[in-house]
Amino acid sequence: MSKCYVCGSTYFAEKLVNEVFEINGKYVLVENIPAKVCSQCGKVIFSSEAAEKVRLMVHGGQQPSKSIQVDVFAY
Repeated sequence: MSKCYVCGSTYFAEKLVNEVFEINGKYVLVENIPAKVCSQCGKVIFSSEAAEKVRLMVHGGQQPSKSIQVDVFAY
């Protein structure tokens, strides 16, 4: 049984999530990553397999499926 390392909850939902990663000063969005999401605090946890697949996608020379423009605001 998994336990959330943030809040201690043992309740998770399996979801597909979108995550933004910063790689060498460039932001990359990866969509539809399978993850466990804590039902109490919302912490996203990726399996080692999903994390490795994301790593290979963004570092392995795979071409992105699309590009988007993002507005940036300074706080």
